[in-house]
Amino acid sequence: MFRKVYKRYIHDFQIAVDSILTNKLRSFLTGLGIIFGVAAVISMLAIGNGARQEILEQIKMVGVNNIVVTPVLKDDDSQQQNVSSSGKSDSQKYSPGLTLADANAISEVLPSVKIISPEIIENTFVIQNGVRINAKIIGVATSYFNIYNLPVERGDYFTNYQNSYGLPVCVIGSNVASKLFNTVDPVGQWLKFGSVWLKVVGVLKKSDVSVTAFANVGVNVYNDNVFIPVKTMLNRYKNRALVNMKKSNTVLFFGSGTVSGSSNNANKSANYNQLDKLVIQVDKTEDLTSTVEVLSRMLLRRHQNVNDFEITVPEMLLKQQQRTKDVFNIVLGAIASISLIVGGIGIMNIMFASVMERIKEIGTRLAIGAKKRDIVVQFLSEAVLISVTGGFIGVVLGVILSLLITHFADIKTIVSPLSIILAFGVSAAVGIIFGYTPAKRAAEKDPIESLRYE
Repeated sequence: MFRKVYKRYIHDFQIAVDSILTNKLRSFLTGLGIIFGVAAVISMLAIGNGARQEILEQIKMVGVNNIVVTPVLKDDDSQQQNVSSSGKSDSQKYSPGLTLADANAISEVLPSVKIISPEIIENTFVIQNGVRINAKIIGVATSYFNIYNLPVERGDYFTNYQNSYGLPVCVIGSNVASKLFNTVDPVGQWLKFGSVWLKVVGVLKKSDVSVTAFANVGVNVYNDNVFIPVKTMLNRYKNRALVNMKKSNTVLFFGSGTVSGSSNNANKSANYNQLDKLVIQVDKTEDLTSTVEVLSRMLLRRHQNVNDFEITVPEMLLKQQQRTKDVFNIVLGAIASISLIVGGIGIMNIMFASVMERIKEIGTRLAIGAKKRDIVVQFLSEAVLISVTGGFIGVVLGVILSLLITHFADIKTIVSPLSIILAFGVSAAVGIIFGYTPAKRAAEKDPIESLRYE
């Protein structure tokens, strides 16, 4: 019995295949909507997956639960407009700027702080064996590498002892290592920046993440950097607090770069901050907001109520950007899905036309013993075959389109198996949904009237 039913429906399926092969061009044009719809859905989902993966990598690079404090330099024009209720402008208030003392005070006072690392950044060049390259020298604490989860490929990080005593050591990025030490092991070698010689104690593992657009939230590309102890930077190379105090001879005022008896031609936005950045990591995510509030009040008090600093939470900014991208990708996906609906409507339209063209064929089959469900299976199979074939071609086209987007537009795309299954499943469902009504209409035809149809 089962074998008889199986053969019957196989016969209906073969009739559907023959009909498609007889009208190849019409079948192909009918499936174009499905092809483009599936390709668009897969490529849009691939862009969304790539963006999400990039954001996750960037969050990992900025560290989890991090707070970044950076100094804000104001020129004279902006300071003249920033006058307090006491009639004194910020330029008339003394502020020591962002200093190492701030970092020590934050570490001692705030119980939610897990790790803290100051940063002093200097864009310069380094020299080794007559070869000079541009590099970014960053003075950091040993905890910096833990905050940003930076693995070493060779050697090790500098120690707390080396940091405390300002020893001339450094950890270099992979690009610096390949440019200066391409024939020897960098660990144990010496390089020079300014008048300071530094011993290489470690080489960081190469990072392949492109994050130049996110530098404003604390993301950094480490391959071209040279990391030295912050005390080494202050003691052996540059301490802006001492330099500016030496220039002033008396008191340094916020952002003005001038002192009593000094020239009016001083720099309008002199950088008097000892540090360029403070990176603070808290224990728990839920402590971020409260820590930021306490930190802001604490720094204002230490800076004599001068708002010469900015506090950001990179993880929150990146997650907010991720939510924006998710909404954008959902909209793009919805627009792409409309192509599938249009393709389904095209299938329904062609199937209705096919039913009208083959009324006599339907009447003949019903007259010689075919049942209504045979007619339904025949026309439904035809619609599903068109949609499934279109879905398969659309999947291939979508994967190729994703690769082309990555190659030419430099946008990261990730084609996931789930997106392929989803797009292919939707294309098959479209064939069933939009093919059933024409198939049912064909099965309901009266065989006598169908045979009389001209």
